[in-house]
Amino acid sequence: MNNIIGIGAERLDKIDLYIIQAMREDGREAFAQIAEKLNVSPGMIRQRYNRLVKLGYLKVVAVTNPLMMGKRTMAMIGIRTDGRRMLEVANKLIKFDEVVYIVVVSGRYDIMVEVFCSDHEDLLNFMTEKLAKVEGVRETESFMHLKIVKEIYF
Repeated sequence: MNNIIGIGAERLDKIDLYIIQAMREDGREAFAQIAEKLNVSPGMIRQRYNRLVKLGYLKVVAVTNPLMMGKRTMAMIGIRTDGRRMLEVANKLIKFDEVVYIVVVSGRYDIMVEVFCSDHEDLLNFMTEKLAKVEGVRETESFMHLKIVKEIYF
């Protein structure tokens, strides 16, 4: 088994994969540190990193801690929509600041959203004054986050 993955002409080797893993663990790790661990030049790491970003394999962003940002109530919400309005509803949900994740799914629900709110009252307001008023939403079920056991950014 070789250590090369990827699609088409743009393949990732073990150096590319190491860079991706290093950035997943700490997006601020210096190219020189990565280069030293791999016994290559920092310039090579910089070129590889820029290529990975350009090709869309890698995107480095700041991830905020919702608790530190005053968002103490988090929930997943399953949404059932009027049949053909699923994507229309999903596109309307994009506009709400409370919504941090939207996925169209198969199964019991049509859409799953993750929301971050400041408290229970804020969540209630979101559910009744925003979500319930979106045309095409038929039914919702909320699942409060009790404890985040694993959180990664693939």
